Amino acid sequence: MELFYAYEVSGGRCYLDAEESGHCVRVLRHRAGDALDVIDGLGTLYRCTLEDPSPKAAVARIEKAEPGWGARPCRLTIGCCPTKNNERFEWMVEKATEVGVECIAPLIGDRSERKVYKPERARRIALSATKQSLKARIPEVPEPQRVKDFIQAGPEGALKLIAYCFEDPSAPRVSIQEELEAYEGADVIVLIGPEGDFSPEEVRLALAAGYKPVHLGPSRLRTETAALTAAMAVYFRYFFLHLSFGKQ
Repeated sequence: MELFYAYEVSGGRCYLDAEESGHCVRVLRHRAGDALDVIDGLGTLYRCTLEDPSPKAAVARIEKAEPGWGARPCRLTIGCCPTKNNERFEWMVEKATEVGVECIAPLIGDRSERKVYKPERARRIALSATKQSLKARIPEVPEPQRVKDFIQAGPEGALKLIAYCFEDPSAPRVSIQEELEAYEGADVIVLIGPEGDFSPEEVRLALAAGYKPVHLGPSRLRTETAALTAAMAVYFRYFFLHLSFGKQ
């Protein structure tokens, strides 16, 4: 199954940009009348017929819309500090998207080695991984913000978790699996720190805001591996509880 992304859906048509159009028409050699599967990035799959096979601005006529196609039974936000080596963070964006995540929020922490982050390339990677893994919703990759600002703006009602390395006797950590298994809702936020870990002040602020301290097992994980491990924990928690997950 090949998915295409439409930057605009209106008037019963899906409009592809130059990159998607070139891939559709020049690389895959689709012609007028061919059936196409198109996503809007917001969760809807459109069963279409290629109407205008322009290699720069293809247009497909919508035959059927399937809202919530491949929808997950949960909403996962990973707040993660970008790594000094940008390729490692981008690898995480790609793999977390494949597993399933609704938002990957780049954060700048007190101990972050990377203080400036531009998310445009990560957004393109998330789009490509969304199509490859057969999803209709592209994860959000918002503009970066400070860890402390993200913590203070967190929504109510979600299961909010923070993973860090240092021991704090006043806030004993349990495994992420234990917290997920005890949670009855479907909105999960996990914070992952930079290479130098969260600062004690950031952790104190998070705990005061309702975040629960968790660990990801006995291994010491790199930032990007920790973020992906958290995404996998959520994936398996909801995959086994909701057998309809992933069916199209």
